[in-house]
Amino acid sequence: MGKFLAILLVGCAVIAGGGMYYLQVYHYYDEVVSIPGTDVALTPQGSSDAEPVSYDNFQGIDADSSPIRYRACFTTSLSHATLDKTYRSYKPAEPRVAPGWFDCFDASEVGEALESGEAKAYLGTENVQYGIDRVVAIHEDGRGFVWHQINRCGEIVFDGQPAPDDCPTPPEGY
Repeated sequence: MGKFLAILLVGCAVIAGGGMYYLQVYHYYDEVVSIPGTDVALTPQGSSDAEPVSYDNFQGIDADSSPIRYRACFTTSLSHATLDKTYRSYKPAEPRVAPGWFDCFDASEVGEALESGEAKAYLGTENVQYGIDRVVAIHEDGRGFVWHQINRCGEIVFDGQPAPDDCPTPPEGY
């Protein structure tokens, strides 16, 4: 009887672990339906409203379970010189790891390119959801990457502290 219970317990643990893995890595993610001309936007210097930029080959994933699960990849012909003159840079940009099956987005590679200067990060949309910014990184060769990142105001409010005076007022429930 002891062996049966041990096997049953291990079997349940394996099934539960496999189920949790599947839910976290595959189930919650949905492919972002591309809307040509609107999927990639950057915020111009001196503005707070993002505007679409030219791009091709868009691929994206998102999940309703968390506001920071958004990831996307694209290509663009825009140069760093044009981007630097026109759009707001974003620091510190910290790419978030994507599921392994979304193979166009490698957070380690993007992070290394940002550190070396081969890629530069720009503000996509500030507060795409309260406390969450959409960040766009563009590599010298035209490969682009998008992710959501918690901003300074979000970090403070999500930790249970009141929003600083220079932050927007959080919505009810934060």
